[in-house]
Amino acid sequence: MLFSTPTSDVISVSALNRLARDILESGIPPVWIGGEISNLTLAASGHAYFSLKDANAQVRCVMFRQRVSQLPFRPANGMQVELRGVVTIYEARGDFQINIEMMRAAGLGRLFEAFERLKARLAEEGLFSADRKRAIPAFPGAIGIVTSPAAAALRDVVTTLQRRMPSIPLILYPTPVQGAEAGQQIAEAIRTAGRRQEVDVLIVCRGGGSIEDLWSFNEEIVARAVAESPIPVISGVGHETDFTICDFVADLRAPTPTAAAEMASPARAQLQLRLDQARRALEHTLERQLSDKSQRLDRLSHRLRHPGERLTQQKQQLEHLHQRMHQLMGARMEQTGWRLKLAANRMERHRPDLRQASSRLSRMEQTLARATRQLLKNKTVALQQQAAAIEAINPEAVLQRGYAIVQKTNGMAVKAVDMLNQGERVTLRLARGSTEALIDHPTGLQPKLPF
Repeated sequence: MLFSTPTSDVISVSALNRLARDILESGIPPVWIGGEISNLTLAASGHAYFSLKDANAQVRCVMFRQRVSQLPFRPANGMQVELRGVVTIYEARGDFQINIEMMRAAGLGRLFEAFERLKARLAEEGLFSADRKRAIPAFPGAIGIVTSPAAAALRDVVTTLQRRMPSIPLILYPTPVQGAEAGQQIAEAIRTAGRRQEVDVLIVCRGGGSIEDLWSFNEEIVARAVAESPIPVISGVGHETDFTICDFVADLRAPTPTAAAEMASPARAQLQLRLDQARRALEHTLERQLSDKSQRLDRLSHRLRHPGERLTQQKQQLEHLHQRMHQLMGARMEQTGWRLKLAANRMERHRPDLRQASSRLSRMEQTLARATRQLLKNKTVALQQQAAAIEAINPEAVLQRGYAIVQKTNGMAVKAVDMLNQGERVTLRLARGSTEALIDHPTGLQPKLPF
């Protein structure tokens, strides 16, 4: 017998897979799983797809490009591994799979157990508490580095610090970072920096490696030295996926030594982070305001009146304004007419008497003519007197009486004998015409006459 299901109880395949995925991801926390890699495919995108199997079962796995690039080894078929991931479902195909976050080679279980025991004990003591962690100085006067002088991490840190803030002095506290006695020496270098008080922040770092390579930073003596340091400590040990006890105790954990250098020195990254935070806060605020405005718009839309009502009301208002305009225009024109009449009356009263003004003008013309004739007569007499005076002193009149003017060749008149030279030619200017003469005895001595 067939039973029909109400339409409201039917869900899509996508909804079913999404529901199953949510149940798996929320119900099963990330776990460590051990097994053998098989059917490995390294895609062109950089993602890794494979199956993890044991003697009785297998499960699909996917590890995305960013996680694959951080592995200290290259996965291969047949490799025994331990991986940590999220149990989920790939919705498009409904495949049960594990999204891998971390992977390590098998056989390191004892070290991880020791790591977890020490981590739990120190956490219980409060060494990992956020309350005891200090802020990293925004503008340190000097930066200390605890690492090996031969470590590649030192070059990365120094290069980064010099690029970001080359004016900050750097002090190296050298120590081995790997080996049987490395933990003791790392702790001693941290204590030395604390005693000398030369720096404002301390970077404890080394490059990536296996858990055995990084084990010195998981030792309790190093954790105690970091916790007791009077100087804020940044831990930059290994790669981003590597975690050490030193990371948990330090005031700030950096995913890499380079990142530790960036956190220790002021630079654009910090400003960019603040800007991103402000941008996200602004986006959230704008989204909330947009949502509020949208809801308000919905409420107002229900209160919106029919356009016909608005048109009718506006038509009535327009008619009322039209009537008021006509009334105001009539009153204004009447008022303007009265003003024009008043102005015409004032103009009529102040119109000038042209006949009287013409008579005055005629009298003024006659007076001006008499004054002009008298002035001309006076000026003529004065001119005649001045001409007679000039004629009296005119040298031409003197010449008419028989005198002569002696001039040198340059036209200068000779006024004294000493202006003449023996044998010099001069011009004698007479009343009618002129002649030349030759100077003899210019000193004035006259030669004796022969008679």
